Amino acid sequence: MNLPEINTSLFKRLRFILVETSRPGNIGGVARAMKTMGFSDLVLVNPRFPDALTDAEAVAFASGAQDILSGARIVGSIAEALEGCNYAAAVSARLREFSPPVTAPRAIAAQLAAGEELHAAVIFGNERFGLPNEIVEQCNVLINIPANPEYSSLNLSQAAQVVAYECRVAALGDGQAASPVGFHGDAASLAQVDGMYAHLEQALVAIDFLDADNPKKLMPRLKRLFSRTGLETEEVNILRGIARHILAVAKKAP
Repeated sequence: MNLPEINTSLFKRLRFILVETSRPGNIGGVARAMKTMGFSDLVLVNPRFPDALTDAEAVAFASGAQDILSGARIVGSIAEALEGCNYAAAVSARLREFSPPVTAPRAIAAQLAAGEELHAAVIFGNERFGLPNEIVEQCNVLINIPANPEYSSLNLSQAAQVVAYECRVAALGDGQAASPVGFHGDAASLAQVDGMYAHLEQALVAIDFLDADNPKKLMPRLKRLFSRTGLETEEVNILRGIARHILAVAKKAP
């Protein structure tokens, strides 16, 4: 009997919950923030306007993330929103005297990414009033974004973007693929680089820039300089071409 494969990716285990959101644009903005970071599970608790997921402003602010809105659910209580979750994190700029442990987005993201048994929710409150104490007190942790203490006000979708970004980075770890944009050449071999140094040294001697009888530290310093660049084969060939041209010119000189 083949058991169904369980997807333990954080992208499938993390839910975003918005409580009593006042502006439809913010719902669309959160959907966009989620999609750009690879998340899709969105639940709304009692949004303060009808047709929250189809409102024109929400759709406009989603800017291509309408599929997140289409797949979102609207529920009547935080208990319904948390069904299927075994871990909850409240997001708030306001610290409370009685609250769960306070953590930063990066720390909680690492914890959630590592805990494959965690089916977590991050909960965001109303734009004006934030989250009520009774919801915060139900959560395992309170996420506080370390913003400028003199002006720590973040828009709802901005806060969601910060949390989603940190969770994406933690989920990918060191496995993020290199960008396909731009030219990526083959790294030059040690033999190719050594040949380039020898060729370059001949050229520098030919134009009297390097005194072969008293070289001092010029070549070691040049080697140190080039060692920081991660030379590619094409770059070595370019430098050898320059050295070849210098030698040809020097040979023709009277």
